[in-house]
Amino acid sequence: MTADAFQLYGTHAVEAAPVRLSAGALSADFVNGNLRTIRHGGTEVLRAIAYIVRDRDWGTYEPVLTDLVIDQRVDAFSVSCAAHCMGPDGSKLGFRATIKGSASGELFFDVSALPESDFETNRCGFCILHPIAGLAGSPVTVEHTDGSVVDTKLPLQIDPWQPFKDIRAITHQVRPSVAAECRMEGDIFEMEDQRNWSDASYKTYVRPLALPWPYKLPAGETNRQTITLRITGDGKAPAVATTSEPVRVALGEPGAALPEIGVVIYPENVEATLAILPLLTVLGPRQLLFHYEPTRGHGFEALRAFAQLAEAYKSGTTLECVVACDGDLDAELSGIAGMVRRAGLRLDAIAVSPSVDRQSTPPGSALPPCPPLENVYAAARRAFPDIRLGGGMFSYFTELNRKRVPVGPLDFITHCTCPIVHAADDLSIMQSLEALPFITQSARAIFGDKPYRIGPSTIAMRQNPYGGATKDNPDGQRIAMANRDPRHAGQFAAAWAIGYAARVASAGLEMLTPSSFAGPFGLLASLGEPAKDGAPRPLFHAVKMLCDLVGHQHVPTTVSDDTRVAALASRSSMGETIVCLANLTAGEVQVDISGLGKASLIMRNGSERAISLDAGGRLAMPPYAIARIG
Repeated sequence: MTADAFQLYGTHAVEAAPVRLSAGALSADFVNGNLRTIRHGGTEVLRAIAYIVRDRDWGTYEPVLTDLVIDQRVDAFSVSCAAHCMGPDGSKLGFRATIKGSASGELFFDVSALPESDFETNRCGFCILHPIAGLAGSPVTVEHTDGSVVDTKLPLQIDPWQPFKDIRAITHQVRPSVAAECRMEGDIFEMEDQRNWSDASYKTYVRPLALPWPYKLPAGETNRQTITLRITGDGKAPAVATTSEPVRVALGEPGAALPEIGVVIYPENVEATLAILPLLTVLGPRQLLFHYEPTRGHGFEALRAFAQLAEAYKSGTTLECVVACDGDLDAELSGIAGMVRRAGLRLDAIAVSPSVDRQSTPPGSALPPCPPLENVYAAARRAFPDIRLGGGMFSYFTELNRKRVPVGPLDFITHCTCPIVHAADDLSIMQSLEALPFITQSARAIFGDKPYRIGPSTIAMRQNPYGGATKDNPDGQRIAMANRDPRHAGQFAAAWAIGYAARVASAGLEMLTPSSFAGPFGLLASLGEPAKDGAPRPLFHAVKMLCDLVGHQHVPTTVSDDTRVAALASRSSMGETIVCLANLTAGEVQVDISGLGKASLIMRNGSERAISLDAGGRLAMPPYAIARIG
């Protein structure tokens, strides 16, 4: 198991297995003191009820659990435990939790927190996650803290701010004739649309963001909060497919072209990339995205290095340029253009974004001083008159949704995503794929048919718009907001990348950038990884699959269980149909591919071999494996 974990996740550490709690039709997974995947009759009611403590940079504390007692009976369950968090200044927050569930459909989660000394936090309390699959755009009833009740709907397009505030309870339909009421006591709650960050949930959280943060919990003062979930009604539960059933894949009719695939190049990685240029040629990306940030010391030498690489590897080139915007815009951008010419850097496009727009503007806050974007884009157009101009956000869709750029002057829009802003467990990262179609649909609703690019979008966080810095991760743990993630080096990242491309394929992107080529966000291994130093990571093979599909038409797929398997299909100019599959789970999955063609499987070590199917035309895919059919 240890060796398998290293190949899959790039770390020998294995997540603790959840404890399944059940009472009649009600079930929940107990994980690290919180509840995940709360179901009734097999239908997911809530994605999570979690008691969360965040630091001043919105990082999440990992509490230390003690005195854990789990009592599972035939028609009820209960859990009790204690926990504590230690602040960087030595302050300590202790709390006790009680969870109870019954076959009547009631779930109770109560926490009392007691700081031993003043404890600084950005948030301390419950987060309740409603799933998006089947619920986005559906009716809900919201009870407010003043007792008023409103019938409304969950947002279908992604809400940039909070769809509901001052919440006491939310009720939604689980299935016909069955409803779930989630009631919150102990503080004032509000909801945000977590799809902004590619989380697959609507999050109801404690303490309004309009209040100051960070704040201090006073020493010796108990803070108690309670969540009560009540499921009522007598509707019949639908038949639940078992995980032993093979996943079926069906193909539709060819449509728009699949996007070009790019890799981002940072100045510090150019030398290493030139040293292994044959591997870049084997990969075959159609675009090099050069990251250029004068506010962090990038200058002429960085541009000259980019020019060397652009000369050595012929492809499309885009400069991702952070603009300081702290003086004369024409002088700043014409100065950059002059250095580009002197360096001999051939560019097809430039994307510009003000430096201040890399930081998030929380609800209730004023946007930081910044020249009008129309002026920034006009100066960029004057400085670079003969190439395409892009704009948007070099951070995440959240920031683009909250500060919607004027698209008239632009030839394309762009943004990134990151799946570990709020949580870094394996399940949450794979579930983030569910949010991607909502992101692209919302972007299209805002910006119409403007050419659209996404990336770089990696598991690790390349910048933190929500705090002072990304989190260092020297021990290779699963940490939210970390600038390195061990799974990037394992088979997990390969499956996630194929799943990512599959989920955005219908958006008609002109370019998708899933990684850098070299460096910690790159495709080549470093010391201490499952692959030997300098060898292709499993992600390399996934990105090469995507590169090989450039120029093909997208063929929509229908997958019987897209929580277990992702499928990306294409049709070449010669009429060949190719299907890329990814097992999104930590277990073996049977996939019915009868009639789709011959398959070759990328194994965990990156080797490729032809495989045979069983008599039923089923392909057995190991954990997080990726396969090419056709």
